[in-house]
Amino acid sequence: MELTIKAIHFDATEKLESFIEKKVKKLDKFHDGIISAEVLLKVIKPETAKNKQAGIRIKIRNGECFAEKLCDTFEEAVDTATEALEKQLVKYKKKVRTKPEIVEN
Repeated sequence: MELTIKAIHFDATEKLESFIEKKVKKLDKFHDGIISAEVLLKVIKPETAKNKQAGIRIKIRNGECFAEKLCDTFEEAVDTATEALEKQLVKYKKKVRTKPEIVEN
């Protein structure tokens, strides 16, 4: 899986990037067809509680999944976004499995 991390208007630390990489790589357990993942990190102005935004877009075969969360820290936002993506991937995989196959006579 190809992973891209973009921090908008700030520089993400190596610790944060390795945390994100670890969390996003775990999504491979839920769907084996993940092609790439893009993580967007953004600080929402003005400075208030819950001003760290993390959006994760995952490209899979025949589609994509997206989750965006707003929390107090980037780690918390990435964590909750990956949880949301886990649910989406499981649901998508179940949908693909139960889809009736076209039978040719």
